[in-house]
Amino acid sequence: MFLRKVTLLREHVHSFEQYPYSIPSIRSMTEVEIKKPITFFVGENGAGKSTLLEAIADKCGFHTAGGGRNNVYQVDRSNADLSDAIRLSWLPKVTDGFFLRAESFYQFASHVEAVDSLRAYGYKSLHEQSHGESFMSLFLNRFHDRNAIYLLDEPEAALSPQRQLSFLRIMHDLTMDGSAQFIIATHSPLLLGFPGADILNFDDHMNKVDYEDTDHYQITAYFLRHREKMIADLFEDKK
Repeated sequence: MFLRKVTLLREHVHSFEQYPYSIPSIRSMTEVEIKKPITFFVGENGAGKSTLLEAIADKCGFHTAGGGRNNVYQVDRSNADLSDAIRLSWLPKVTDGFFLRAESFYQFASHVEAVDSLRAYGYKSLHEQSHGESFMSLFLNRFHDRNAIYLLDEPEAALSPQRQLSFLRIMHDLTMDGSAQFIIATHSPLLLGFPGADILNFDDHMNKVDYEDTDHYQITAYFLRHREKMIADLFEDKK
């Protein structure tokens, strides 16, 4: 583990009525302790998990549209306004790693081609692979640095269930000797099942939750056990 704590410098916040500080989970934040090599951020859309992850990426010096410290390219970056008011505490400090934003991965893939960096991605254009294949190519070819932190925003967006299981193995292999750390914002009940990981829920305020207590697990498990009833209730005419 490398990143140990994220602190909101509340004295640097001009107003908690303005975005992103008005988000309930951010407004109530003081510090977030990171205690495990793999930490998941979960919560509803707009709960603040991506906002905090982008701010951490910006503080790490990663391109907030996706990439590492050495990826410099002209594309609209996320403002990452929150980064002006957070402090990262490290032990030890690391500079290697990568920030993945699923929604802007196309721009990152274009940057890789523009600077002729295909060698680092298996010598095959990321644009000439399916979305899921290009994500796996990134994970398999770029995620190998020792003493690195990987920040991933919804990596499951392009991955089939089988590919998500393959990614679990990649995370296991990278973290088993303590040489890598992952912080992942996700909606995937498969990824959340990684054994021993911490899960921080961002709904209303940040708090640690068990896997079985997440909405992702409970809703998915209930749907699989009671699919017909759940569908009938969902489609019932409410008039």
